[in-house]
Amino acid sequence: MPDKVLVVEDEPPMLDSLSFNLEKEGYQVFQARDGEEALSLFRKQKPDLVLLDLMLPKLSGLEVCRIARAESSIPILMLTARGDEMDRVAGLDLGADDYVVKPFGMRELLARVRALLRRTGQDLRPEERLLEVGDVLVDVDRHEVQVAGREVELSPKEFDLLYALASRAGRVLNREALLSAVWEENFYGDPRTVDVHIRWLRGKIERDASNPKYIQTVRGVGYKFVPNYS
Repeated sequence: MPDKVLVVEDEPPMLDSLSFNLEKEGYQVFQARDGEEALSLFRKQKPDLVLLDLMLPKLSGLEVCRIARAESSIPILMLTARGDEMDRVAGLDLGADDYVVKPFGMRELLARVRALLRRTGQDLRPEERLLEVGDVLVDVDRHEVQVAGREVELSPKEFDLLYALASRAGRVLNREALLSAVWEENFYGDPRTVDVHIRWLRGKIERDASNPKYIQTVRGVGYKFVPNYS
């Protein structure tokens, strides 16, 4: 069954081009031309990925992102204009997984779609597919995380980020290493993307995100995962 992609774009030529190329790749595509229609289709069709322009009528892309992320952990790929750094940061803060900057190449966009839809950890050995570090359990096959017996729902990027850190518990990973591990080697985005997702991840797994016990900052270097035991 093909993956379902919801394309949210108010410019008809861009909407048609995106839809055509995605359908050519074998995806089932749903189109929305404004924020309200996007949320309606999001709830009705339950897509596997949302391709979301930020400049939308009726309801902004940022608001769509906020609501969609509150209701689901599916991947959200933002489309932003060149120079809209604040919007990109805001979108990542609201839970978007990645972004591309207009004008973009269709090959790059499709590569990012494939990367977001790719099943997490498909090349892992069997013993690596169920990771237990202290009181944190990461089940790759079920895409489930438990922290001290409490189930935590994570977005795809948050899940990948947690796995990258927990599977190397005690080691300090810099932002570039995390970008490469989670966003793949061809990602040339802002290293602050990592900081934003770390903040989101802490908000979900830590008891007190302002005083993290699991994901600790090593100032001037990066982050490390510290096992805890209930």
